[in-house]
Amino acid sequence: MATQVVQLRRRKWGETMRPDLWWIEPLIVFTILSSFLGYATWAAFQNTHYAYGNYLSPFYSPLLFSEFRESWFGPKPGGWPGWLPFSPALLILPFPAGFRLTCYYYRGAYYKAFWSDPPSCTVGEPRTGYRGERSLPLVLQNVHRYFLYFALAFLVFLSIDVWKAMWFTDPGTGVRHFGIGVGTILLVANVILLGGYTFGCHSLRHLVGGYVDRLSGAPARKKAYDCVSCFNRGHMRWAWASLFMVAFCDIYIRMLSLGIWHDWRLL
Repeated sequence: MATQVVQLRRRKWGETMRPDLWWIEPLIVFTILSSFLGYATWAAFQNTHYAYGNYLSPFYSPLLFSEFRESWFGPKPGGWPGWLPFSPALLILPFPAGFRLTCYYYRGAYYKAFWSDPPSCTVGEPRTGYRGERSLPLVLQNVHRYFLYFALAFLVFLSIDVWKAMWFTDPGTGVRHFGIGVGTILLVANVILLGGYTFGCHSLRHLVGGYVDRLSGAPARKKAYDCVSCFNRGHMRWAWASLFMVAFCDIYIRMLSLGIWHDWRLL
């Protein structure tokens, strides 16, 4: 019986037999992430219009103490070198940015969209070898588990900002009173979405119970593991929703500070 020999060849970049519009998803991811990175970088270097009344942009949080607000975490210090760009956001954003950059979901998203690694399933990619994440620079993705601790701390800072966003100062009397504005609701939504994204982190899931051989023997660990797993099942949706919200919160507060938009007080 004759044996048929099939010659295999590597697909060229973008070559595929798929009839669907496979390139739409990586194109959308590329557009959204590029827009966010561009806006966040621009906003970080502005060092202005990041606060309005009791609202503080999440890009510039935390402003922990008033003395810091007048030095490191606010206006440019007097002794800062003139040639060196300064913004409090540049001291803050690297931590949440590092958490997202090394996120297991975002890796899969931007590897496809920016590096074509691969562009999509069964689509040719522009390289012939595979190095994985065991050597530089991609081995640095393993720091994701450490950025998780910073992300959890930032949820505390942003929650404090929500509390402050519920107290308004009367311009006539200077008396502080409880209230809720559109900005308050946006900042609350931002914490909820960031919390859902952070609490669904794969590293947190492993931390609370992923290395336990028998979860049934550790009831508290199992409850925590099930809770994180519940968030983890929607990790992609939490990731995108929180990305949009954190950017919109900054835009909203910036527009208020510029006098273009006006905050609607609900209470």
